[in-house]
Amino acid sequence: MNAFDLSGKTILITGASSGIGKQAAISISNYGGRLIITGRNEDRLKETFDSLKPGEHLALTANLSIAEERDSIIEQTPEINGVVHCAGITGHLPAKFIRQQDLDEMFNINFNVPVLFTSQLLKKKKILQNSSIVFLSSIATKYPYFGGALYGSTKSAIESYSRVLALELASKKIRSNCLSPSFVQTPMVEDTRKTISKEVLDKFEKMMPLGFGEPEDVANAIVFFLSDASKWVTGANLVLGGG
Repeated sequence: MNAFDLSGKTILITGASSGIGKQAAISISNYGGRLIITGRNEDRLKETFDSLKPGEHLALTANLSIAEERDSIIEQTPEINGVVHCAGITGHLPAKFIRQQDLDEMFNINFNVPVLFTSQLLKKKKILQNSSIVFLSSIATKYPYFGGALYGSTKSAIESYSRVLALELASKKIRSNCLSPSFVQTPMVEDTRKTISKEVLDKFEKMMPLGFGEPEDVANAIVFFLSDASKWVTGANLVLGGG
């Protein structure tokens, strides 16, 4: 018996149109899972959909920061066995330059959206017992860097939320865990190169004996948290940092 087999499980993934979300969807389908994928970019979401192992998958284009579109996704979602929150943004600002609009945007997408989306899924009883909820945090919560106050704060908040969620849902055997990757070779990291100094990136790379990661490295950990192999793991935060 393969403890990592996801056959018979339906998994919802946000931010599935690129990067870690896209690879997570592909990996989950390879392990037999049925996918419901969401993303803002319809063309890129279709690329992800076309990359999935054939099955009864569903692609739903939506901007989850808009309440009406979030409601629409909830209504179209059947009962599920897992949720993976991959949608998010990054950004780097020295503390003295943070404005209200920066605060609102970063927290809205990185914290408010996954919290409100999870709340709605639970209220509508879409998440079955013995399910798994996975949040993407960041190694930035453990290793602060210049300009990372706002981004790191949103990820620290989601880690705290996940731990409380694990307690509240334990009676239903619904697990809640976080993954904290370091730099992974995704379009988001390429965007980061435009807003963070080369010195900071070099510093991070030197801290990781195994170097920067690949989307597959994170996707494999996501499969673990969704599978029965992790049925005794909740309220955890797995750091993926290449050493």
